[in-house]
Order: sequence, then C-alpha cells, then structure tokens
Amino acid sequence: MEEQSYFYGTGKRKTAIARVRLIPGEGSIIVNNMPYEERFPRPEHRRVIQQPLLVTESVGKFNVLIKVEGGGVSGQAGAISHGIARALVKADERLRPRLREDGLLTRDSRIKERKKVGLRRARKAPQYTKR
Repeated sequence: MEEQSYFYGTGKRKTAIARVRLIPGEGSIIVNNMPYEERFPRPEHRRVIQQPLLVTESVGKFNVLIKVEGGGVSGQAGAISHGIARALVKADERLRPRLREDGLLTRDSRIKERKKVGLRRARKAPQYTKR
C-alpha cells in the first residue's frame, strides 16, 4: 500500500472556506500561492492561523498549502485554523483530544443574520414615537 503524500482538511468560518493540505516538510505556510505573512499582515490573524500547529507542537514538521475563498480576512484566518486542525487529526489521531480541548476542531457556526423587513438591520427597529 502506498503512503499518502499529504493530509487534507476543510475549514469553514462565516462565509470563508479553506482547503488545507499538510505535507511533511520544514514548516512553510502558503496561502493562495503567497506566503501567509504577505496575505495576513496583522499579528492577530497570524496567531489564529498558527494556533493548531503551536498547540500540537507541529511547527516545522509540515509545509501547509492552503486555498481559501469567500469571506473577509478574519473569517479566512479562522477557516484556515479550522482546516489545519482537521488535517492534523488525519495526520495523527492522538492529537484530537488536545485540539478539542482548545476548541480548534469546533466549527464556529456564527454567520451574519439577514436583514428583516421593516427593520434597519437584522434586529434594530426604527425609533418608537408615542405621539
């Protein structure tokens, strides 16, 4: 039986979807064919992306190839984190409890609520006037 060359995981957050491939290597992270430092200049987003690797002490063990689409920068960072966590579990099932403990395997299902008829936003009603 042939050894699988990479581990795959799909991550989602808001309207962003990330397809993540973990390839055994020296630890580079490539998002949409560019280094993730260029794609995500804010340290907070970089931290979110690296969190599953830091928690499992896998930094430097895998090259991470990511295709991400939809959503904004924060949603994409969250989707990438979710995808990396799922791919790590496929790479090594023993990492599941540690990732679960930090809430990295849970899909954050909060998405924008639609605007309702007669309201200004999803829930904000126009000002009430008594007279």
